Amino acid sequence: MKKLFKLFKHEFKLVLPTTIFFFIAFILIATTQRLILREYHVPLTGYAAALIGALIVGKVVLIVDKLHFINKFPEHPLIYNITWKSTIYFFATLMFRYVEHLISFLRKHDNFVEANQHLWNEIIWPHFWLIQMWLAVLFFLYSTIRELIRVIGKEEILLMFFGMQGHSN
Repeated sequence: MKKLFKLFKHEFKLVLPTTIFFFIAFILIATTQRLILREYHVPLTGYAAALIGALIVGKVVLIVDKLHFINKFPEHPLIYNITWKSTIYFFATLMFRYVEHLISFLRKHDNFVEANQHLWNEIIWPHFWLIQMWLAVLFFLYSTIRELIRVIGKEEILLMFFGMQGHSN
């Protein structure tokens, strides 16, 4: 049981920074969406979707980071790894979001082909691609920050931004 708790704690620490980053970003997107739709008196769901989305993206990033080819260009200029990782994260979330939508259609329809056809016909594609577009920008920013931390070091980044030394555990 202690080993399981230790593993959970380790995984939680790995996913926490990513989840916080995307939670803040998704809250900003949701707030923008709310403010725009308020003009048309369109109700919008709460901020819970931002938290769930951040948790999902955090887990997707954690899974992708385990792939052996994710850090393909560590000795090249940073833009190589930033672009590479951003692209991998983008396509991983694209696949995850598509499958997530497909699963909801599979519950309603008899088979995969029928569910996929209904998905293609019924999904609100501009909304789907708008979210993916924002994810592309956010993944680029996220990857840039992570690569800077990798090269400069966590301690130096904390010192540069907050004037404090980090604490190692």
